[in-house]
Amino acid sequence: MAMTQEVEREALAPAAALFRGLADPTRLAIVRRLAGGEARVVDLVRELGWAQSTVSAHLACLRDCGLVDYRAVGRQSFYFLTRVELMDLLAAAESLLAATGETVALCPTYGDGPR
Repeated sequence: MAMTQEVEREALAPAAALFRGLADPTRLAIVRRLAGGEARVVDLVRELGWAQSTVSAHLACLRDCGLVDYRAVGRQSFYFLTRVELMDLLAAAESLLAATGETVALCPTYGDGPR
């Protein structure tokens, strides 16, 4: 029984890593912005209002997860989403959040609720 649970846990590890990669509001905002089209770091800094170092660090995380990549044009890098399925996942999450109301946001472990 323990071996089956261990195998199951290992099988779920990639999905858990995906959700950890998306678990930051800054990264979600970048993903949402890139869903509208590619952007340079300077564009994201201007549009989202964060420091360049913050945007760059989160883009690096998203690239490490394989969710974002870039194309170089001269000295500029244009970032884009690598998988359109990511938008389906976020749409499903928004639908689930709408269905559960504020329950997830009030979760004492992961939400903004009392700890």
